[in-house]
Amino acid sequence: MPEKIAEVNGIQLCHETFGSPDGRPLLMIMGLASQMIWWDDELCENLAAEGFYVIRYDNRDAGRSSRMTGRASLPLAYALRTAPYSLADMAGDAAGLLTALGVGSAHVVGASMGGMVAQTLAIEYPSRVRSLTSIMSTTGNRFVGRPSAKAMAMLLTAPPRGRAEYVDSLVRTFRVIGSPGYPFDEARMRERAERSFDRGVNPGGTARQLAAIVSSRDRFRALRKLDVPALVVHGSKDPLVHVSGGRATARALRESEVDIVPGMGHDLPRAIWPRLTRGLVRTADRADVIEEHGRHGGRGRRSGSLER
Repeated sequence: MPEKIAEVNGIQLCHETFGSPDGRPLLMIMGLASQMIWWDDELCENLAAEGFYVIRYDNRDAGRSSRMTGRASLPLAYALRTAPYSLADMAGDAAGLLTALGVGSAHVVGASMGGMVAQTLAIEYPSRVRSLTSIMSTTGNRFVGRPSAKAMAMLLTAPPRGRAEYVDSLVRTFRVIGSPGYPFDEARMRERAERSFDRGVNPGGTARQLAAIVSSRDRFRALRKLDVPALVVHGSKDPLVHVSGGRATARALRESEVDIVPGMGHDLPRAIWPRLTRGLVRTADRADVIEEHGRHGGRGRRSGSLER
């Protein structure tokens, strides 16, 4: 489907769908400074072929969605927990988009910052989340999921100027934070970077999103209260969000399956797409079984945590 714009919470969200609206709704939320196209077209098409109605969108301050205002100070965000907007505001955007599309509830998957938004969506709007998948993310506890010094330095470098510099910068970044256990696909990364630049990059928005992350509080206790089938996926070699963040998320989500992927860093190599797809289908199936049991007065069964 072509890209469309939805008016949500006084802003515009650019979004796109794959598959039949009669399929199982799957809302996909991307991470810091990342546009919806970072959920690769082919991956979205594969998920649609599994019967999902895939919805991907640009977060506020990314891609073709609204650019916000306000200067972000990371020291103040960290010390005083103040930012131009919060992860809760971004979760409200996600809920509003579902409403705009006529979707009551969805299976929700988020990567990195998108995982934080997805967790917050489940906390703030539990009736909108059928199942939750948190990928390479963390709970907001400042003592878990911490980046390596080299990865943090990449985050804090001055934004590139011009298309060529942006593309080269993104390639360098993902050589640092990508998956050491899988071949680095430079051609794919360059194509994604070029496409992202052409859709619109927003350094100020990246700072505001980062402020929303560092100003957030630990979600562990709120996540413990959730009663939702969940999948936690994390790379064993993630230098940007240490695997401890994924393990903490899995401990918080009582109804979670945890999949620690050997050799995976802070990206989604093509080779793990089948594994991820199977996990998303499994998690959605669990949610459907629980919903069916609930409809007939039963409680249903939830699987406990397991590590693969």
